[in-house]
Amino acid sequence: MCINDAQKGFVEYGCMLIIRSVHFLPDGRSVVDTVGGKRFRVLTRGMKDGYCIADIQYLEDTRVIDGEELTQLQQLHDAVYEQARTWFQNLKNRFRNQILQHFGAMPEREPDIQATPNGPACCWWLLAVLPIDPRYQLSVLSMTTLRERLVKIQHILSYLQSIPSE
Repeated sequence: MCINDAQKGFVEYGCMLIIRSVHFLPDGRSVVDTVGGKRFRVLTRGMKDGYCIADIQYLEDTRVIDGEELTQLQQLHDAVYEQARTWFQNLKNRFRNQILQHFGAMPEREPDIQATPNGPACCWWLLAVLPIDPRYQLSVLSMTTLRERLVKIQHILSYLQSIPSE
């Protein structure tokens, strides 16, 4: 899945979708429930049988090996995680309930933040639920360092928390 682009057809980065369920409607349409999987960068694009196609390269985060840098990354992660929990808990009930119904609860803190090639699940859950423009989401999706992604999410959360609630 890629975001639409008026000039190119679709943008340079995307995410493979994992189909969780499909509901077929009587008129031939269907409702497909998906969750994001691997991130990718588009290398080449084309058309086949009226559908957009592409050759892609999967993205993985650059791992942090240095002990001090890893400690700092863990501290940043923990701070962003707590900031996100506070933001979510302070949402109005109807917004929080809509998020819970559609996306589920915020993922638990993971013991190893570098265990997967895409980083902790909480980052991707937040990216899906935060009220931000899809192009901004795309900029975060294309990042290949956890630190960069956490800093961007921290900035988004700080901005949202600075807006007075109605």
